[in-house]
Amino acid sequence: MEFEGQREGEEVIYVFRRHILTAVKGFWWLVGMMVLGAIPMIIWPDNGQMFLVWLVFILVGILGAAYSWILWFFSFYVVTNERLRQVRQKGMFNKSVVDLELASILNMSYGVHGVFATMFDYGSILVQTGAGDLVLSMVSHPETVYNELENTWHDKK
Repeated sequence: MEFEGQREGEEVIYVFRRHILTAVKGFWWLVGMMVLGAIPMIIWPDNGQMFLVWLVFILVGILGAAYSWILWFFSFYVVTNERLRQVRQKGMFNKSVVDLELASILNMSYGVHGVFATMFDYGSILVQTGAGDLVLSMVSHPETVYNELENTWHDKK
């Protein structure tokens, strides 16, 4: 895999994302719009136009769900032989990129907190540097990702 901003000789070792549950807001938005759109059909069952109103609500729900999925899909982490890159899509036209050189990492740890995090296998990874901490939240399979990061970091030392 190659990514925008990749340096010459830099090799991608691992790519991972936040857990898909971060996009679940979009699903609930769709369900909410379907329910809200059904209310006028219940109040005025003889009015055929209420079905069109319901369809408009569903369309708005689908757009909200698609928006949530896009934010999840275009947010990811790339681990290379030189650095850790965090790419976060924060809106349709708002993206942030954080690069962290592996040599600047002082310590790493991970945690899985709570019943849902344990059931759905997500957690947080804390990467500590001299300049501050980088928290990778709601990471899928945090133990696997942590071990991969640890191995890459120790190979770079």
